Amino acid sequence: MSESYYSKKHGLFIEELEVGQQAIFSKIISEKDIQLFSEISGDDNPVHLDEKFAKHSLFKKRIAHGFLSASLISTVIAKKLPGPGSIYLKQSMKFLAPVFIGEEVSARVEVTEINREKNIISLLTECFIKEKKIITGNAQILVSSRSVQN
Repeated sequence: MSESYYSKKHGLFIEELEVGQQAIFSKIISEKDIQLFSEISGDDNPVHLDEKFAKHSLFKKRIAHGFLSASLISTVIAKKLPGPGSIYLKQSMKFLAPVFIGEEVSARVEVTEINREKNIISLLTECFIKEKKIITGNAQILVSSRSVQN
């Protein structure tokens, strides 16, 4: 594989990152998303799939899988910050509120710490519906160094 091919595909290198950098990815959660996530994950909890069942649940209607919304955090990391080539090492999270069909979830990550010796960054990871925070957590990501690639 040529270096130019690699460089075009690769996201940010550790040398290009700074504390405070942020990136966002947003998606409207659809009925199809919930169905597909249920099939892929095997999570067929009726609070996600059955309107009659969900009517008697805590939220009175169907909710999206928490990890469907949380997966958007992975999307931000894989596509934007730090981007392609980065490797997830660790993730903590707390679910704060439900997501209903048709709501737009915005996942945001922010660099909070950089360990250049180990090529590891720490990220604040959050998801929102409008201004309401629905997920909060932290991640550690392994990031390539440009000096190792040359």
